[in-house]
Amino acid sequence: MVTKEQILQWLQQFASAIAQNKEYLTQLDAAIGDADHGINMDRGFQKVANQLSNFAAQDISSILKSVSMTLISSVGGASGPLYGSFFLRASTAVIGKQELSNEDMVSLLQAGLDGVLQRGKAQLSDKTMIDALSPAVTTFTQIIREGKTTTEAIQQATVAAEQGMKATIPMVAKKGRASYLGDRSINRQDPGATSVYLMIQSLSEVLVESLVTSD
Repeated sequence: MVTKEQILQWLQQFASAIAQNKEYLTQLDAAIGDADHGINMDRGFQKVANQLSNFAAQDISSILKSVSMTLISSVGGASGPLYGSFFLRASTAVIGKQELSNEDMVSLLQAGLDGVLQRGKAQLSDKTMIDALSPAVTTFTQIIREGKTTTEAIQQATVAAEQGMKATIPMVAKKGRASYLGDRSINRQDPGATSVYLMIQSLSEVLVESLVTSD
């Protein structure tokens, strides 16, 4: 089971990861975008982090919905609507839950992915956050279906997200501002895929830490 406390820890960990990598994400975006991905994401997730104590009394669905609303209202560019869509759709998959089973986690991640796909209209190999998020969700689901634990599944999903992130480097961008560059977008890592990797990695770190603590 993934507890509500672990979900709150995940959001805090992700906010910290974004803060630590703000300049890196902005540098990646400077090469193929508006040079604001790190700045925008950090602004939004610092607001999320500051509100987590207020979210603590809510169920998991309400927490994720609150995160969505905060991001949509405070993150500029495409990132706010896309990450907002991820958390909003994820919230609809776990309504009323105080803890999440393996199947709940599959539903949460798949719903989040579906939200981003619907909002951004991107597909695999378009050089977007989908290139990290889709393989992560597919891998997580596959590992759960094999009867493994949530922690094992998210660790494998993190590997898949990292591979997907790195796979964006040789791609030609087909969506967003980067698509205007055509072949000049080649040899550049997508900033959105990079922040997705940080999101999945943050969840993995929280679940592994909880496992170590419980042992």
